[in-house]
Amino acid sequence: MTTPGAFTPVSTPSDPDEERELAWLGDAVLSIFAREHVLKRLGRIDTPAFLSLTSNAFLSALGRATRVEAEIGLMYKQEGLAAAFAYIEQRVMPLWSAQEARRLRQRKA
Repeated sequence: MTTPGAFTPVSTPSDPDEERELAWLGDAVLSIFAREHVLKRLGRIDTPAFLSLTSNAFLSALGRATRVEAEIGLMYKQEGLAAAFAYIEQRVMPLWSAQEARRLRQRKA
């Protein structure tokens, strides 16, 4: 299981079909995570915030979007939803939080 502070990307399969299947699951897991995160953070539905966390354009900053989603899907299949959420916290959220802070600073300027 992934532990806080010890992020290591998981290795996804080299077979493109397997990777796409895992990415399909990972996309769903990321969507659930993002919706919960937005509701906790803002206390309301905010589609732009949700999209900023789940878009392929954002995920591409971490690597190939399909691969990032496949990593999440693999973690979900191997260790369950809580582990996949922890993986997202370590793999995705640091960059998203940094980008969000930058966006807020730009709005204030």
